[in-house]
Amino acid sequence: MRHIPSGETSGAAVLSFEEALVPTGADFDRSRWLYVPDHYSEYRYILGTLGKRPLVCVGVNPSTAVPGRLDNTLKSAERVARFNGFDSFIMFNVYAQRATVPDDMDRTLNPVLHRENMKAFAWVLDRLPAPPAVWAAWGAVIEKRPWLPACVLDMVAVGKARKAAWLTAGPRSRAGHPHHPLYLKKDSPLEAFADLEPYLLGLQKKLAAGPKKRNLLLSEADGGNI
Repeated sequence: MRHIPSGETSGAAVLSFEEALVPTGADFDRSRWLYVPDHYSEYRYILGTLGKRPLVCVGVNPSTAVPGRLDNTLKSAERVARFNGFDSFIMFNVYAQRATVPDDMDRTLNPVLHRENMKAFAWVLDRLPAPPAVWAAWGAVIEKRPWLPACVLDMVAVGKARKAAWLTAGPRSRAGHPHHPLYLKKDSPLEAFADLEPYLLGLQKKLAAGPKKRNLLLSEADGGNI
């Protein structure tokens, strides 16, 4: 199953996060799953399992996964979370728009969707044991839109206020990107993402340089391997 957005989210009705928290009666096991909104739509703020010690996994954008029907990325994220001692996981995304192929995402940031996504992130962190554990897991897909690093920097600010611990799993790419869950072994240990902000600021600068200059910088920096 593939999700192709019906259009730019700026032209669609987007529920605020507070509105999305209101149950609609959708049929899934609410004692096990956290799902906001609780029905399939063009965007998804949160999908995860309920537990006492969840790991928040951050990808770029959601695809088709729903409670009881996880895609391979989320299945891998759940396995890595359990190996590292977490009893549950919460999948969160830098941008909330569903698109199975990231190239189908909004060309321009929808500030309303981003604002509500940041509310969702704060809501999640406020409900986790301190310090909240946040796993950066977006891979090279973070380069798909030049505004995505700024979205992550907003997440970092939300996390700082809550003393969040940012983590990575597996080797980072030559470009510095954290490993995507889909390609990780289930016994991959988590470690601190110590240079998260410098990495994001550098990425922001690289993406702002434009494709031609960006490719030159990438070639000089790491041989073109992202």
